[in-house]
Amino acid sequence: MNHWRADFPIFNTPLDGHPLIYLDSAATAQKPQAVLDALNTFYTQEYASVGRGIYPLAERATQRYEDARAKVAHFIKAKPHEIVFTSGTTHGMNTIAHAWGEHHLQRGDVILMPAWEHHSTMLPWQHVALLKGAVVKYIPVLPDGTLDMNAYDALLSSRVKAVICSHVSNVFGTTVPVNALIEKAHSVGACFILDAAQSAPHGMVNLEKIPADFIVFSGHKMGGPTGIGVLYINEKLHDDMPVYQRGGGMVYEAHFDRARWRKAPYKFEAGTPPFAQAIGLAAAIDYLQTKVNFEQLRAFEASLCARLIQGLSLMPRAKIYGPVDSLAQEGHLVSFTLEGIHVHDAAAFLGSQGICVRAGNLCAQPLAEQLGIQGLIRASMYLYNTEEDIDALLAGLHEVVKVF
Repeated sequence: MNHWRADFPIFNTPLDGHPLIYLDSAATAQKPQAVLDALNTFYTQEYASVGRGIYPLAERATQRYEDARAKVAHFIKAKPHEIVFTSGTTHGMNTIAHAWGEHHLQRGDVILMPAWEHHSTMLPWQHVALLKGAVVKYIPVLPDGTLDMNAYDALLSSRVKAVICSHVSNVFGTTVPVNALIEKAHSVGACFILDAAQSAPHGMVNLEKIPADFIVFSGHKMGGPTGIGVLYINEKLHDDMPVYQRGGGMVYEAHFDRARWRKAPYKFEAGTPPFAQAIGLAAAIDYLQTKVNFEQLRAFEASLCARLIQGLSLMPRAKIYGPVDSLAQEGHLVSFTLEGIHVHDAAAFLGSQGICVRAGNLCAQPLAEQLGIQGLIRASMYLYNTEEDIDALLAGLHEVVKVF
């Protein structure tokens, strides 16, 4: 699996004199040379604004932008007009919450989500619930880091209008049986919104198998640039979902006293879109689809999780949070604490050795408060990692325990 690593130039440069050991891909992934080349070529040879210019350079840029939309659609088995480009997962979730939520929610309606959800999911829906007099209720998380499905069943009712869930928890690494959640949500007339930020990079999103109504994910977590995200909206919802933002590009005609909008996806893409970033995302998808067998990738990532879990199990002060057996079979991240050591101290020490991990509440502060912890240390793997990376992390953790 190490052959992928050579495609990522950042690993050619030491970090403060140490080999770079990057274990924070759940936050953002490193970029392959193919993506960097695609961006450089576009900016230096092909750049022009899309959707407006009546000259060859602009027309070619527009075609590249629409080709990127089609490429994303093919990647998740959607239709091109169901793909809206956003600035990221957060932008996509806010668009759903405001454009769909404000239009459909009424006083007393219920929004369901797991207690582990990322702030980018929790906060927009909290806000919309306050505006509309709706209620956000949380599906409990069991001690083993899995969802309490019995509690989910009990929470479902005809008042539930939306169920929102991450495909893979960014806190515990838990892979959610989303089809079971979707079927039950649809049975009570609720729409289902899938946060695929942690699953799309690993080839887990397939709309032929996952009938979600909305899906959001980010380009930068799958080797693409920052500033680009994907919002999938099922075409059946297009006409019943008003615009969220207004401006150039999304308007069909404008007058001093009224305006009409273009059809989706364009009515949800106000202003100059992130077209260079979309071309970079298309290059990332090209790279993944031509270079990576996703089943092999997921098995490899799980083997790294298993190696880390085995090493942590030999450290008396280490406590792993999450479904350990499942992570060793299908995970790509492991979260843990070291008794008596602040997670920020541990991460800072590891960072001084060139080892990059995430530490903190992982944008899930309410869950951290519920667990009674200040935060977690999270090591997350992607295609450029190696067994040697895991061994170096474990060696670094042994040094952390000695120092603190």
